[in-house]
Amino acid sequence: MEVKEAAVAQGFKGYNNYGAWLREKYNGQRVFKVIVDGGFTCPNRDGSKGYGGCTYCNVDSFTPSVSRQAPTLREQVIQGMERARKGNKADKFIIYFQPNTNTYAPTHYLKMLYDEALSIDTENIVGLSVGTRPDCIDAEKIALLESYTDRFDVDLEMGMESIYNETLGQINRGCSHEDLLNALELVKNSKLDICVHTIFGFPWETKEMMLKYADEINRHKQIKFVKFHHLHIVEGSVMGVKYKREPFKLFTLDEYANFLCELLPLVRPDVVVQRLFGLSDRELLIAPNWQLKKSEIQYYIDQKLANNGIIQGSALL
Repeated sequence: MEVKEAAVAQGFKGYNNYGAWLREKYNGQRVFKVIVDGGFTCPNRDGSKGYGGCTYCNVDSFTPSVSRQAPTLREQVIQGMERARKGNKADKFIIYFQPNTNTYAPTHYLKMLYDEALSIDTENIVGLSVGTRPDCIDAEKIALLESYTDRFDVDLEMGMESIYNETLGQINRGCSHEDLLNALELVKNSKLDICVHTIFGFPWETKEMMLKYADEINRHKQIKFVKFHHLHIVEGSVMGVKYKREPFKLFTLDEYANFLCELLPLVRPDVVVQRLFGLSDRELLIAPNWQLKKSEIQYYIDQKLANNGIIQGSALL
């Protein structure tokens, strides 16, 4: 085994990965996210801003099927913890409100849901993670989330998706990049940990355009976490219908891994990478189907990065 391959086998990664960050922060304890569905909708689905949602989106594709089966919030939390304990030997938990837009409700209603989820086995909950859209954030909701920071680590995850308004328009996003910039300004001096989510591989964006995402992330010091996804096409989405009619170019696994080799050296080294790719349930996935399990995709990418000597932020030195 070559030195670089050995480094991968031993768990070395040339990027600031979330797993290692969690282990260090929580003194080696195994911390896992418990995904819960708060029953929210989205302004891009209920007619407030549009109907049908973003063209790539089927909410179910981003939520594990087991998380969609428990009818109450309490049951979702309890069952999620049990699965993580049995399957992953989890010690502590982060409650993750993931599906749809989890700040899209009056603040008093949000508080009721967050309070309920965090009240279950509280001594073993270390964090709250809330996924939302940048146009569904305001000072009152930020203050609510900040009110939990004396007891929990709280991260606010917002969908950047693309930095280009032309792309956001084509995917029927219902908000602009300026909406994200406004939200980032609101949390500029916040106690919250800010995460942004991006999607790479829209067929009309060039590699050079996508690499510019790193510049935008770097210039906002309040961004602590990132989630990188490749574009995948799922059943139940507008883009899925279009793809079936006329397939378009998507990343192969090797192409995507090579792209990350170029992207990560451009990203500030202090930014923690929560995710390098996304993966929907197989029964919903149309393309690209890389025919590998999540762990196998992760290994492939990590090996590619190690074999190429990739170090996050090295191009900024």
